[in-house]
Amino acid sequence: MRVLLFGATGMVGQGVLRECLLDPDVQRVLAVGRGSIGKRDEKLRELVLPDVADLSDVEAQLSGFDACFFCLGVSSVGMSEERYTRLTYDLTLSVAQTLARLNPGMTFVYVSGTGTDSSERGRTMWARVKGRTENALLRLPFKAAYMFRPAAIVPMHGVRSKTGWYRALYALMTPFYPALKALFPNGITTTERVGRAMLAVARRGYSKPVLETPDINSL
Repeated sequence: MRVLLFGATGMVGQGVLRECLLDPDVQRVLAVGRGSIGKRDEKLRELVLPDVADLSDVEAQLSGFDACFFCLGVSSVGMSEERYTRLTYDLTLSVAQTLARLNPGMTFVYVSGTGTDSSERGRTMWARVKGRTENALLRLPFKAAYMFRPAAIVPMHGVRSKTGWYRALYALMTPFYPALKALFPNGITTTERVGRAMLAVARRGYSKPVLETPDINSL
């Protein structure tokens, strides 16, 4: 399997990258982003771009892939809906439309979030924008597309969030993961499980296109 990974420097992306590099079925990973990962592996190649939304000059390097794991995302805190839409909907669709044209046999996996609003009409701004993004992705001519909606994600194996208050929160949560998992089995997953679930749907598919935390954990 040849994998494109967007957002490998983020918390979810770090976990997904780890699972890809450990998986014997993954032959190659091309990580696309605005900065270098700072990691070396014989399977891994990097493509650093000033503007991830504009892939016109690197299209030749983006064909021949079996799966794309799209883990780019920003917090909506303090953002207008216009700016959040630009960084979420516009950027994601720009990338996905290019990849669908170059790789019609690709499986595209998008990291969304629990509470995403598929109706696109709810009161919560980020949920509307994420819902609009999901709906647009599901209409593209990929072999398959899956929307991952995890709730709380516990980082594992040295994975760290780039956001300071997230790091503090996860540092407090991690020792209690077994207890939290027992108390909230449908609300908590890990970076390891998210990465393995992405690889599972890329290999075998899944019975529905939108996966919540229980689906991710079962895979």
